[in-house]
Amino acid sequence: MLDREGYRPNVGIILVNQKNEVFWGKRIREHSWQFPQGGINHGESPVQAMFRELHEEVGLKPEHVRILGRTRNWLRYNVPDNFVRRESRGYYKGQKQIWFLLRLVGKDSDVSLRATNHPEFDAWRWSRYWVPLDAVIEFKREVYMQALNELSKIIFRNPSETRLSRPRQFYGRKSQAGRGKKTDTGNIQKTEKAKIPLGVE
Repeated sequence: MLDREGYRPNVGIILVNQKNEVFWGKRIREHSWQFPQGGINHGESPVQAMFRELHEEVGLKPEHVRILGRTRNWLRYNVPDNFVRRESRGYYKGQKQIWFLLRLVGKDSDVSLRATNHPEFDAWRWSRYWVPLDAVIEFKREVYMQALNELSKIIFRNPSETRLSRPRQFYGRKSQAGRGKKTDTGNIQKTEKAKIPLGVE
């Protein structure tokens, strides 16, 4: 479902724990990581789509989270033609997104990447809130920056905490995922060796 301008309505989810770390998911059978996101179906509100995507991709139910806020306006990004199916080129421009900030009030064990028969992720970790934008696929960086900046005001009181960091690489060293070693961004919840840039939904 596209709007008149060629953008697909979509929701993005920034899920934080009590330490204000964010859920970071590894796309299944890929070496790319991203926030949960997905399209809004016909007849759905953004909130309804968010809860559906949250369950489909992360296995969480409404009682496991608390909504802290959402972006005020749609945030848009254009998708380059080489990422667009050939039959959609010419009228599909990209995504327009409402981003939600959620607080996990349940347990880490409530997260399930196999809630449906078509999982999006095969591993996950908690990452620092300010995910480095250089790790994000280029055409999504502006939207990630806008969403993180706007929603950071809800959970960070100190202005110095709201500055984006943009290191060249996501890790300062290679992680040994699944071996009990804590990386710079947390523990991977399934045995995977990870390289990051973000994938395309």
